[in-house]
Amino acid sequence: MRRLAAAIALTFVAGGALLAHDPNGVPISWNREISRIVYERCVSCHHEGGTSFSLMTYQEAQPRAPAIKDAVLSRRMPPWGAVKGFGSFKDEQGLTQQQIELIADWVEGGTTRGNNSRMLPPLPKIEPPVEFRLPRNALAVTDGLRLSQPVRVAGVYPQHVPPGASLQIAAVRPNGDIEPLIWLYEFKDSSRHPFLFRTPLELPAQTVIRGVGPNAAIYLLPERNPATR
Repeated sequence: MRRLAAAIALTFVAGGALLAHDPNGVPISWNREISRIVYERCVSCHHEGGTSFSLMTYQEAQPRAPAIKDAVLSRRMPPWGAVKGFGSFKDEQGLTQQQIELIADWVEGGTTRGNNSRMLPPLPKIEPPVEFRLPRNALAVTDGLRLSQPVRVAGVYPQHVPPGASLQIAAVRPNGDIEPLIWLYEFKDSSRHPFLFRTPLELPAQTVIRGVGPNAAIYLLPERNPATR
């Protein structure tokens, strides 16, 4: 059963006690599980005055529950813009499979609110987004670009991706080894951001970049001037 696989490992601290969801007991609820997922992954955009409708409270989220389920199952939300598992990123915003299944089970189970309001975590503090500025040493890449010198790469910045394009970008080292960089899928320029690797990549001279589509503007971010949001 999906709930068993999704919830067996979910634990959190609430009211001073360590709690775990029991798939055979209390149903998944907004107060207990779902609010934590929303606060962690969604409300940076979905808050009053944000870039989209607010999901800060149960009253705001519950009427939109079917649409939320559809959006997370299709991985349209959160709008990460890249295929999970192709490249390794330290700032990955996509939901885990466990989180997706918890949300789906919550909706299918009747969008329970929960009887104990003390289960609710504190409302998150919304920090203003930090404007990203492309560093001067960022390297613009085109399909087939051959590096003339070694580069230690901290991440990738898609400045422009044509609507509907799917770009599977990789680095082919001189020895033939292929290093996945990023697979941009359903990426929207309106939510552009840098994708920072968990570990910087060493790309030797003569490495060839493949998969950059026509009319796309893609940059490699060298580590010596790390990118931040």
